This record gives sequence, structure tokens and C-alpha cells, in this order.
Amino acid sequence: MVATMRRTWLAVLLLAPGIAGCAVAQPAPIAGEGQPTPSPPASLLPPGGGASVPLAPPLPTLDPIETEAAAARLQAELLQQVQDPVRQSPASVQRWITLARAMLAAHGTPIGRAQVLVVVDRNPLVQQLALIVAQPDAAWVMLGGTHVSTGQPNRHGYYMTPTGVFLHDGSVLDYRAQGTFNENHIRGLGVKGMRIWDFGWQWADKGWLHTGERGQIRLLMHATDPAYLARRIGRPASEGCVRVPADMNRFMDRHGVLDADYQQMATYDAAYRAILSDNADPTPLAGDTLVVVDSSEE
Repeated sequence: MVATMRRTWLAVLLLAPGIAGCAVAQPAPIAGEGQPTPSPPASLLPPGGGASVPLAPPLPTLDPIETEAAAARLQAELLQQVQDPVRQSPASVQRWITLARAMLAAHGTPIGRAQVLVVVDRNPLVQQLALIVAQPDAAWVMLGGTHVSTGQPNRHGYYMTPTGVFLHDGSVLDYRAQGTFNENHIRGLGVKGMRIWDFGWQWADKGWLHTGERGQIRLLMHATDPAYLARRIGRPASEGCVRVPADMNRFMDRHGVLDADYQQMATYDAAYRAILSDNADPTPLAGDTLVVVDSSEE
């Protein structure tokens, strides 16, 4: 996956009319053609020296016993670092897993190794994020989660967060909040340093229309203004992105739950190293997949 992809950069234009993003979304680089690829160290080049595609370290592959231990450690860290995690019943845990499995199957996305999935339920009556350890040949495990905010319907210019499977594979470079205020004294992406996971341009329903008309949004997952907007987390309130509490933002950032590919690419590209957390404690269960479901559509 990562080892076979070219990583090149092309600047993204500012949001154009008819193209929506989160409230104060900043332009982010995306993969493109015509620019030089990052230069890996010679130790990461394939034998022969002539190939242009770098070799990255293999992703960790854990057996069920190792997976159980890593999941238990990550769950303990979550309970310590994330305030007010959502409590789930055994029935709701199974429902989350069933919805995630169905969405992955619908998109033809296999699970080849034990890894964390970030699963979001945009159901207006749920508005939650769950971290689920998916395994190819063993039971899936719910680690925990929090409330979130997804796209707000019936408000002009606001899109419905799209459902589907969205890969965080390094083809789009993340960035971090600057913590600056807009004209309404709002820090739409949260305080300075908050991680912004960028899933690129995605098609989404225009929530202020009821005709099925769609447009493109820059699908981001990010924190939000702690003084004014954080209180809205738990109900639909975003322009189409996924808003998460600041403590969950820090937890996912520190433990690299979506950074499997970033950790590989950081071995030879400073741009990826710069994105990773300064106090990183990456889990060997790091994955690269955001799954958005809607349990109200069952």
C-alpha cells in the first residue's frame, strides 16, 4: 500500500464557490503528478538502487494474544486520557461492530491485520465515535468512544457528513490548528496544535436541500472552539466534518490510531515526521481507516 504509492505534492487552491469545507478549513496539500517524490534514505531503497519507490518498514502484525494485550493497554490509556467516554452495553457494542463490518464489506475494504478503526455514527440521535479493534481471524473489540458532531441538516451551506470508508493513507497531508480566531472570535479547528485529519475531497448531500443534490466538501476530523462550539458536541452542528472533543483529539493523535501509513512514511519524509505528535506513544494497532455509518438508515 504505502510502499507502492508515489508521494508527490500539489498545492490546493482556496475553497472555491460551490465547494464547501469545515468552517475555517485551511488548504492542505494533496498528492499530484509533476512534482519530485520525497527522497528516502539509501537504507530504505530497494536493492539495485534504480527503483523510484521507497521501501518502508512493515506494519506491525500481532497475533491474537498480542492484540489482546495491546488493546487492553490502549483501552486503559483511553479511560485515563479521555473524559466522559460513552458507556456501551454489550448489545450496542455488537451493533457498532455489525455496522462497521457491513460498511467495510460494501466498500470492498478487507481487514488484513489487527488494527484500530475509527467508526462514526452520524445518526442524529447517536452522534458518537467508537474505536474498534478489527482483526482478520478473531473477534472485534470495542475500546470506547465519545460524542461527536457531524453535519447539521436544514442550514444553508451545511453538508451532511458522508457515510462510507475513508482511508488515511498519506496521499493527503494532515495539518495542525493555528488556534487563530475568525471574525466571530471562534477557533473553528480548536486551540493551537490540535491535529486535523484530512480525508480529501468527498461528495456529500447538501443538508439544506431535500432533493438529493450533492457537492464536494473537504472531509476533516478535528477539534473545535473550546469556549463556544465544544458545548454543541453530541448533536449535528458541523458543516460536514467530524468534530471531536479535544481530549479525544489528543488521544488519537498521541497514540497514532490512524497513523499506520504516516509512521511508515515518516521514516524517510520529514513532512510526515512533522505531523506526528511530539509526545507520540504509537500503538502497534495503528490503522488507517475512518468508517462513517448511519444507524438511522438500518
